[in-house]
Amino acid sequence: MKQGITYKIKASGSALIAVFWIMAILALAVFSAVRVVYLDADIAAAQVNGFDALQVAERGVSVAVNPVIQRDDPLLIWADEEKEISYRARITSEAARFNINVLLLRKDKQLLTDILTDWGLMLEDAQMLVDNLTDWVDTGDLTELNGAEVDWYEDQGRPNHPFNRPFYSLDEMRLVKNMQMLEEVNPDWRNWFTVWSNGKLDLNEAAPELIAAAAEVSIDDAQDLVEYIVGPDRERDTEDDQRIQNLAEGLEILGVSDFQRPVIEPRLTVQDTTTRIISIGQAGTVRRKITLIIRSRTGQPPILSRKEEIIP
Repeated sequence: MKQGITYKIKASGSALIAVFWIMAILALAVFSAVRVVYLDADIAAAQVNGFDALQVAERGVSVAVNPVIQRDDPLLIWADEEKEISYRARITSEAARFNINVLLLRKDKQLLTDILTDWGLMLEDAQMLVDNLTDWVDTGDLTELNGAEVDWYEDQGRPNHPFNRPFYSLDEMRLVKNMQMLEEVNPDWRNWFTVWSNGKLDLNEAAPELIAAAAEVSIDDAQDLVEYIVGPDRERDTEDDQRIQNLAEGLEILGVSDFQRPVIEPRLTVQDTTTRIISIGQAGTVRRKITLIIRSRTGQPPILSRKEEIIP
């Protein structure tokens, strides 16, 4: 009799444990389902907000391309707090960067070599990379002193390289022999170059480091020029900016000698109409960025490049 009672107690205990396990599994399943629902909701909200952010960024682009809009125009910044949407647009010159195609086709090897060695490449490696880049854009099959033409690329299993034409984009430069060396010493090298400007570096727009390289002056001299241009408030695109009106004025401020000018002048300008417009739209916490490059902001200018990005 006692054995029967003991068996029933053990069976009841086992059943209770099984019930607890089942409840735990169901609770875990419910929790997982809720998490999936919340995740789906977050994804759906992010998609909706992403679309809204892109649309409002487009609105910023539409404002910025209008030729009557000045760089310090308050219309370049807009927000609707009730709907939690906003954009911030900026107008800059594409000539704030070096046009890599122009430098290579003009065979301004000294400038490119100086830039690469300043970034940390050994002189021999810098000269080799400049020659490789030159061989990529020139129209002939003759190899530069340290360069690479079709034979080298074919040996690497890469037929139809080099293209023997100017680069269509900066990403295309990564196809050139030894470009990984440049990536290693300066991962941000793209910030120095473009393929879209008219060819010369704009003194009114460029950063001091680029001006110093192009004009072969010290970084302090280049910084002095930039501080003169941006005015007392030290900010670009404000009312107190003092833009350089002609190249001679800029070279005088930089202290470029008459002896140097035949080499320096072809690299520089004070006016380039090629325009880069950057518009960042935000909806809630989601942001989207549009970068548009156009030949000018007059008439119906051709769009040279357009890029959409997700900003984390």
